[in-house]
Amino acid sequence: MKKTVLIIAITSIAIASVNYGCKTSSEKVDDAQIKVMDAKTDLKTVQKDSLTDAQKAANVEQWKIFRNESQVKIKNNEIRISALKIKIKNEGVDYNSEKAKRIDSLEIKNKELAIRMENYEKGKSDWETFKLDFTRDIDGLGESLKNFTVRNKGK
Repeated sequence: MKKTVLIIAITSIAIASVNYGCKTSSEKVDDAQIKVMDAKTDLKTVQKDSLTDAQKAANVEQWKIFRNESQVKIKNNEIRISALKIKIKNEGVDYNSEKAKRIDSLEIKNKELAIRMENYEKGKSDWETFKLDFTRDIDGLGESLKNFTVRNKGK
């Protein structure tokens, strides 16, 4: 039994060696060309992957900068809102007045922006769309706070 297995193994190796050695030069050239094409394809894939990784890293840095800037704006809005609430109380205006309701509305919008920022970080949706929408909304809130104080100076 051991002899038969040994004979079969040796015969298989001999046949494989003969077949491989019997390839014509054109077959060998074709095999080499196929290997070169495969290597080029692999190289292109690796280059695309590395470019994608670099873009993701840039997006991470962009995100950190954008998040920090937005958090500063949100904190500034909170400070403005607190100052407006104190101003209304010092004026002796009933806190249920129209001014107080507008301030509460602006405060809610500011909190919603903070929540949107947190939710984006968890979900990672379309970056450019989020950035444009969020910037528009936070700048609009800042303008509303500025206009609130301007409108009330004349009254």
